[in-house]
Order: sequence, then C-alpha cells, then structure tokens
Amino acid sequence: MIISIINNSDGALRDGDLQAGIRAVNRQMQYDFLPYWGFGAQLRLEGKRGRDEKFDPADVRGDAVLYVLPRKGDDDDGFHTANLHGIPYGFVYLDVAKKLDEDWSITLSHEALELVGDPELNMLVKGPHPEEERDVYHWFEMCDAVQDESYPIDGIKVSNFVLPLYFTSSDERGGRNDFLGTIHRGKTLESFRANPGGYINYFDPVLGEDKDWEPKSTRSKERLAVKKALAVGRGQRRRVSGAATV
Repeated sequence: MIISIINNSDGALRDGDLQAGIRAVNRQMQYDFLPYWGFGAQLRLEGKRGRDEKFDPADVRGDAVLYVLPRKGDDDDGFHTANLHGIPYGFVYLDVAKKLDEDWSITLSHEALELVGDPELNMLVKGPHPEEERDVYHWFEMCDAVQDESYPIDGIKVSNFVLPLYFTSSDERGGRNDFLGTIHRGKTLESFRANPGGYINYFDPVLGEDKDWEPKSTRSKERLAVKKALAVGRGQRRRVSGAATV
C-alpha cells in the first residue's frame, strides 16, 4: 500500500519537516511493524506546492490518503468524498496533537498504522467484554490501546502499536502484545485491554451500538474527552458514517 500525504496545514508545518516525519514512519513500517504483521505501507508526500494552487485529484497517486490539517474543519469528510471518493483516508490535525500534548509525528504514525490495519473502518474481532462475562466485537485498531506511548526513530517520535497476539482471547505463554512491551504496575499489556492513556472501541451486539472503554487513568479520560469534544478520531468517523451500527 502507498499512502499519499497531503500537506494542507496552511504553512503551520513545512514540507521539509513533514518529510522528516514521513521518513521516520516509513522506517517504522519497514523495520518494526512489517516483521510482526506481515503487511505494511509506504508514505509519500504529494500534492501541489503553494497556497494558491487548487487541489487536483490527479496529484494523489496512492492507495490511501492522509490529510495534514491545522485544525478540525466542519466538512473535512465532505471534501474527501467530493474529490477522492472511494479511497481510504484519515486526518492528522495539528491542533488536536497540541491539545493532547504530543508531537504531530506521533499522530502521523498513529493514523498511518491504523489506516494500514483497517483502511475501510469495518474490521471487527470477537473478544471479551471489558467488564462483563460475554463477548463483544472489538474494532481492529493498531494504536488506541497504547496511544499514550511512543518511541524515537532518528530523534522523531512515533506511536507504539499492538501486535497480533493482542487479538487472542486466550493467554499466550511468553507472548508479546505490543511493540514496546511497556510495564505498568508490574504487568504488560493484556489482550483486548488498554494501557494507561489508551482506550478501546468495540461494538456491543446486545446494546446494538459502538462503545468505548478506558482503564482507570486520568490521562485516558482526558484523551478520550478531547477526541469526543472535537469529534475526531476513527471511532467518531464510524459513528458519523454509520459503520458502527448494524
């Protein structure tokens, strides 16, 4: 997969700085993500230069697209539908990264990994309910459960991500559920759970609706509150598009 990056940040992020972030994420894809998952992507910066240049769909040659924007707009999804309907997409909002007190490169990494894992926002994995003794359907998300954790590549921060064993309901002896293997209170990440600062999204077939769950962490609640207030993130897009219902 090739992911086209479109810099519509109105000068808030220079192409040269964005290229450095893209290079770090490409290295993450090739050397960290691909060996575990067996699939990946390449990011490349596309689109015309200059604020007066009009958007031209011909400038986007990839299999998916990530827009880098200064802030959440009222019709970002509508813009994509009008110009590149049918192509998987995502957004990197610079103001949201600032509100979450994280580098924009972490958000770029997060959104790119999520886009590779589930381009169409429609993949589910059967797993345990986070609080009750029954099964629900977890969205196939690569980073949400560990989204408050990052690591540097060439001095540029990228997002931690889960590994295939994260989506297994039985205990795997000696298994590893996330790339960094961060230890919290003597434990590493459990399958279908979240580390402090992260959260999970799942579809509850009994309630017939999409739900969120976060650990008892102030940081988790703050991050989820910011995303809900600004109506950003893949979970919010599912609700708007109707993908979170059956």
